[in-house]
Amino acid sequence: MFYYFLPQLSDHFILFNLFNYISFRSGGAIITALLITLFFGPKIISVLKRNQKNGQPIRDDGPIEHIIKKKGTPTMGGFMILFSLAISIFLWADLRNIYVWAVIIIMFGFGLVGFFDDYLKLYRGTSKGISAKLKILLQIIVALITSYLLVKFTDPEIATTLSFPFFKNLMIDLGIFFIPFSIFVIVGASNSVNLTDGLDGLAIVPVMVVAASFAAISYLVGNAFFANYLQIPFVGGAGELTVICASLVGAGLGFLWFNAPPAMVFMGDTGSLSLGGILGTVSVITKNEFVLAIIGGMFVLETISVMVQVISFKLTGKRVFKMAPIHHHFEKKGWPESTIVVRFWIITVILALIGLVTLKIR
Repeated sequence: MFYYFLPQLSDHFILFNLFNYISFRSGGAIITALLITLFFGPKIISVLKRNQKNGQPIRDDGPIEHIIKKKGTPTMGGFMILFSLAISIFLWADLRNIYVWAVIIIMFGFGLVGFFDDYLKLYRGTSKGISAKLKILLQIIVALITSYLLVKFTDPEIATTLSFPFFKNLMIDLGIFFIPFSIFVIVGASNSVNLTDGLDGLAIVPVMVVAASFAAISYLVGNAFFANYLQIPFVGGAGELTVICASLVGAGLGFLWFNAPPAMVFMGDTGSLSLGGILGTVSVITKNEFVLAIIGGMFVLETISVMVQVISFKLTGKRVFKMAPIHHHFEKKGWPESTIVVRFWIITVILALIGLVTLKIR
């Protein structure tokens, strides 16, 4: 909204010209999302506690410490993230940009799926919500609509192409197979974040690190000069995603204030599915899907650990890990929760640096 109205007043007051700059609006977006989350957070948590008598249902097969320490903690805290995100995007982003709307569709679409999943868990009083098949199906439908819009409104020369890190001119045109690939990335990223969200603060900090990294990537990809200099695909209009990623960083910081150990609230599927979907969508738009796999390597590791555990148990009847996802494996080995969380944060920062370096090494 600011971008549409205030720059027109720059002839009368030169400072309004700042609203033309993505960097300035991104800074405003961070602060706005952060302050909204901090201000409304206690009120939202109070409402969630009042309407959730027993809080988020805890897995019976999980670490015993979870049953003791985390019982009664309200879930659906992702609502405060989405609420602050929506307002920040509305105020600071260019709402005429199709990529902004693509992210908004994923944000609310996946958020709604997560909300119903959380609601069923609370209603039933168990850790089982929507069936896995139905959840994936609903996500695929939302991702299909978004992927179609991206292909339709992106420059035809790059709309269905796939780029690779470390290689300058290696671009593969997937043609009609790009939409299934896009769906895989968006839905996969969404569920990877969801699997990681098992300890206080474990998921939200890596989400912020990935979002901050893609804020930089979006800015570079959306700028013809920088894209040409780095020899990465130029995607006109993608720079506006910097504002969205910045909003996510601000909202994440605000949420972490309440999710830091011991957590006052969990984000639930309402938040994790939506945030992962946003990151996946941004990576598809910026043509950096493989870079997302590097920067978000911790999410990938969590997902692979679950897949390995399930496959091993079905084929051999034996488990590779004491418990999956892998952060629970370390809990079972006796690692303190805070140790696991901080070490996973450190690994994420390292992976982010590696991922960003790939933009130059081509």
